[in-house]
Amino acid sequence: MTIGFEARRQAPAEYRHRGRGGPVTGVAQALHVQLFGLPTDDEPLPTALDALVQATHTATAPEQQTAILRQVADQLRNGAEIIQRYQYRAQWDRLPDDVAEQLRDAHDQAQQVAQTLDLVAPAFSSPPAAAEPPGPQPRHTAAPPAPPSPTAGRRR
Repeated sequence: MTIGFEARRQAPAEYRHRGRGGPVTGVAQALHVQLFGLPTDDEPLPTALDALVQATHTATAPEQQTAILRQVADQLRNGAEIIQRYQYRAQWDRLPDDVAEQLRDAHDQAQQVAQTLDLVAPAFSSPPAAAEPPGPQPRHTAAPPAPPSPTAGRRR
């Protein structure tokens, strides 16, 4: 069987075109894996973010999904280091103070996202817990309503 793929740039909304991002080859690889149930390669994960996007299309094993999240976390830490260097450079070059502050905030946020990914990545490798139907969630965290006073419940 031969399947040909063709990409059409900015298909009109009337066709309900929805892209998932990434090049067509990533979609083709994912389709191939789904159709034929072939195992994915055990090659080391790529380090480039655009290549990691492609890997997410073919990663079906829980260990692969965990590894991808960990790789993204590592890349975010690298990005945070780059941002920090530019923050120092902005201070050294005496750029406006808000530039260095915004870079500091971006650095902190990148580190926080990396830490969050480190925390959640193992969940993709472990089997899911027993499925319980979700109960009603409160809309806000206000205290429960006070019980009615004894006189409020009486009718004349």
